[in-house]
Amino acid sequence: MDKDSGKAFDIGLFKRLMAHTRPYRITFYGVALAAIFLSVFAVLTPILLREVIDGAIKQGDAERLFWLILAMLGVLIGQVVSQLLFNYYANWLGESVIKDIRVHLFEHMLGFKMKYFNTSSLGVLVTRAVADMQRIGEIFSQGFFVIVADLLKMSVAAGVMLFINWRLALIVFTILPVILYATRLFQKAMKVAFTEVRTQVSALNSFVQERITGMKIVQLFTREKIESEKFRVINEKHQNAWLKTVWYNSIFFPVAEIVSSIAVGLVVWYGGLQNVTGLGEEGFGTIFAFILLIDMLFRPLRQIADKFNTLQMGMVAANRVFAILDTESNIKDTGTIENANIKGDITFSNVRFGYLEDEEVLHGISFEAKAGETIAIVGATGAGKSTIINLLNRFYEINSGTIAIDGVDIKSYKLASLRKQIAVVLQDVFLFADTIANNISLKDASITIDLIEEAAKQIGVDEFISSLPGGYNYNVKERGTMLSSGQRQLIAFLRAYVSNPRILVLDEATSSVDAYSEQLIQRATEKITEGRTSIIIAHRLATIKKADKIIVMDAGKIVESGTHKELLKKGGYYRNLYEAQFLSEEVA
Repeated sequence: MDKDSGKAFDIGLFKRLMAHTRPYRITFYGVALAAIFLSVFAVLTPILLREVIDGAIKQGDAERLFWLILAMLGVLIGQVVSQLLFNYYANWLGESVIKDIRVHLFEHMLGFKMKYFNTSSLGVLVTRAVADMQRIGEIFSQGFFVIVADLLKMSVAAGVMLFINWRLALIVFTILPVILYATRLFQKAMKVAFTEVRTQVSALNSFVQERITGMKIVQLFTREKIESEKFRVINEKHQNAWLKTVWYNSIFFPVAEIVSSIAVGLVVWYGGLQNVTGLGEEGFGTIFAFILLIDMLFRPLRQIADKFNTLQMGMVAANRVFAILDTESNIKDTGTIENANIKGDITFSNVRFGYLEDEEVLHGISFEAKAGETIAIVGATGAGKSTIINLLNRFYEINSGTIAIDGVDIKSYKLASLRKQIAVVLQDVFLFADTIANNISLKDASITIDLIEEAAKQIGVDEFISSLPGGYNYNVKERGTMLSSGQRQLIAFLRAYVSNPRILVLDEATSSVDAYSEQLIQRATEKITEGRTSIIIAHRLATIKKADKIIVMDAGKIVESGTHKELLKKGGYYRNLYEAQFLSEEVA
């Protein structure tokens, strides 16, 4: 991504970014026009000042002086109005562009495979969607248009210098290459420095977010000092990256100021000498005008260097954002079947899959689940149980084989239509920082509060929710930290139930709850599995014993299948698993 970090400017990337301004062409051209007016009004001031000194004051023409002062006032008003329009609409354009790109980025990430999120840093993705977007916006508000306006101002100022006095202009132009060369070196150095800054910002964000999220583990294992030391090192790298940009600025701006002062000194010396000796036609008004014009020529160069930093930082951010937009990690949604009224027959036929290309997790899995049946999947950790659920929802693409619902390959269904038919209750329930009602409905307008309350009564969780302060309007805070794990599970069951799926998946949904919550969950399970195809991954005895079929997995293969009694009679893998994990519970 950063292989071109030494380049001062990436034209291809800039063109791609500018393409996002097309919906706002009128505003774009309006800002450009305001930039032109700014440059014109800027150079009119020294021209009028020259006329005031050499044409009015020197000649003692009071009437001409009056009209020239009025003209200068008009120029000032025009400059203020142009500056106001320029600043406001340049910022408005920048915010509009990043709004569009941010929406595009978020929608693109919503379609990524789970593998992408498994291998990507959460902190980095948040940085791309928030901080980097603001940097892109600054390209328009503080970078590109300001640079264009300054270049126009410099060009007009140089032309006016030549028109007024070509000798003094040549003196200024001989100094100009020095600051141009310094600016070029500065830009290239700052591009590399800002690339490092963005890298360290992402690393810092990622580290802080991960440690705050896992603060319980940090404190449980007394890792405070170790993590603090790691943070100190990362923070120091972040500081050093910024200090490098400060160092470059500290060198460049004094150099630019000295060069500008030398140019002014030479103009004053030469013009004054010519005026004193009477060898030239340079009046004092011309010298004053040149002092102002030199400032208009050299100051924009210093500002351009500064704004080019902003532009480069925005370009680095744009490069990183576009890298995500260019990432092809989406599940191909090429299905044509939508809003299908499925029955719930599930068929896995010789399915092979691996999260990594050279590491297969499932080795030719085949089984069937008839509509309305409850299938239990058991096995040791890492056997591939949860992988089956991920594949059924098309979070990943299988390597070979077929997964079908009602005899139709799941790839033939629209992704949204497929997943709408499947509800999943995970062991680790995720709740948003919102009310219980919104966490259940996920703000689906078709799921009303009356529907939620009725569903809660049906599966036996209404009493628990009503006992909370505010009931269904109780805010569970981030990740549902205000509820116990058992309570979060009950909310997840209710969320699955109100979505009215044809296929229900319970992924070890009772493995970490207390006895009371488990009783509620067992009752809820019996209710929500009625008339639905259900796949249950669980270690608890009661759920497995009642299943229509139990599939036993080991190392990515199905080693046994049958009912609870049938498998016990076989005396094989399931019997050993049962005696090791479940027999003690049955005796108790």
